[in-house]
Amino acid sequence: MLNELFVAGLGVALIAYLVWGFRVLPNERWQILATLPHRPAANGEWLGLNLTYYGLLSSVAQLISVMLIFLLFGAVGISRAETVLLTIVILGFCVPGSKLVALMVEGKQATFSVGGAAFVGVLLAPWAIVFSNLTLGRWLGSEAPVVPALAAMSIALAFGEGLGRLACISFGCCYGKPLRESPPFLRRLFGRWHFVFRGETKKIAYASNLAGERVIPIQAVTALLYTGIGLIGMWLFLSSAYPAALLLTLAVTQLWRVFSESLRADWRGGGTISAYQVFALLSVVYGALMLYLLPVDGLPVAALVSGLETLWHPGLVLFLIALWATTFVYYGRSLVTGSRLSLYVCHDRI
Repeated sequence: MLNELFVAGLGVALIAYLVWGFRVLPNERWQILATLPHRPAANGEWLGLNLTYYGLLSSVAQLISVMLIFLLFGAVGISRAETVLLTIVILGFCVPGSKLVALMVEGKQATFSVGGAAFVGVLLAPWAIVFSNLTLGRWLGSEAPVVPALAAMSIALAFGEGLGRLACISFGCCYGKPLRESPPFLRRLFGRWHFVFRGETKKIAYASNLAGERVIPIQAVTALLYTGIGLIGMWLFLSSAYPAALLLTLAVTQLWRVFSESLRADWRGGGTISAYQVFALLSVVYGALMLYLLPVDGLPVAALVSGLETLWHPGLVLFLIALWATTFVYYGRSLVTGSRLSLYVCHDRI
């Protein structure tokens, strides 16, 4: 019963967070979080560095997904030290990989690709676990069980991608097709529940000239689907059904990525099938192959209380804060918008 209560409570909190985002983030107000004077310009003005809600929401999504990795790893007895090592190794490849893959596929230097980062993570995860077991695991005298660890990472990926879609809504990227160009059944389905983005600095405006248009809320559908499948995967994991949790979360998230691109209007690279769709299909095959090859006998029983206790540590809290701050700075500095600031003295208040 404790597992079900925890998953249900987490689900209520996350759904409330998503609904809030769906309501407010398409508006112009929710793109730029703050502007910092960067360097002086002409006429006493300053050129500003824009910090975005995209960066804030992305870093929050990543923070939650990493916290869930620590919780689930702790539930199967994986040490904090080994979890920290795995987190640093995987994020050390995935975060820059999100930019590198976008550059290779789309030819854009100022773009981040969640699909690219996910593909890098899926490929790297089994080998990162093996590396950790052969190094820190042997030194500590405890090795991480590979299938539960992969299942935990796949669950965290579902949550991270789902919650990260709020960042896409804020920036106006990864947007759906306009309803006026959609088939009748989609117009009926999303006639009431759709997005209308406001603001000329949102990507949907300057890339596709669709600001003010009713569009398919593909980011919202993806967010709800991924969060929901993440919750189901977590319940399976806490019930010690690790292979099912791994295969379900990986298959649903990646196959949806393949299908959902048919509902999107943003440019995803040339060709009938995009590179991201190929990456997603390869991820499912790769994950199924890993599950077939890896042993699934004698796996530990998950204990939620042990996982919660793992999170309750001052050093871990400081690590998570540092991780959040680092990812916010990396993702939050706007590379595609600029600003000019005029500073003056309020003489009536002197």
